[in-house]
Amino acid sequence: MNKIDRRAFLLGSALVALPGAALAAADPYAASPWRKLSDADWRKRLDVVSYNVLRKEATEMAGTSPLNREKRRGTYACLGCGLPLFKSDWKFESGTGWPSFYTAIKGALGKKTDYRIGVPRTEYHCARCLGHQGHVFPDGPRPTGLRYCNNGDALRFVPA
Repeated sequence: MNKIDRRAFLLGSALVALPGAALAAADPYAASPWRKLSDADWRKRLDVVSYNVLRKEATEMAGTSPLNREKRRGTYACLGCGLPLFKSDWKFESGTGWPSFYTAIKGALGKKTDYRIGVPRTEYHCARCLGHQGHVFPDGPRPTGLRYCNNGDALRFVPA
């Protein structure tokens, strides 16, 4: 085994051997009460469309969100739990029909690979309540080149 492979193996092994407290530190929201809500609780808290987007990973119809036209300064937060996700300065008009941002607040999002349409895409969700937000694509503007394509029904705008 060469040095790089051995180092990667040892680092990976060290992560597996971490005690529970250290693993929780890797996910600051692991003990969040938002993650303990039942499906019935979420159904009571959210309207049907937002429930389907946040909890069932649905996608709203393009062009239907009033947040597409939102131009004020402020913060976009998860509709499920209120965690701030994006700043208005990072929003741009992507022409896709969904609110789009070129970066997110550090630590606010988790990502996973989604194969639902047959090709791999990077899905992202709220790090605190795990509510589905949208997908990130490598076709955004500078400085990141990313497009966080978000469901408006998963966001709440908080004016500055």
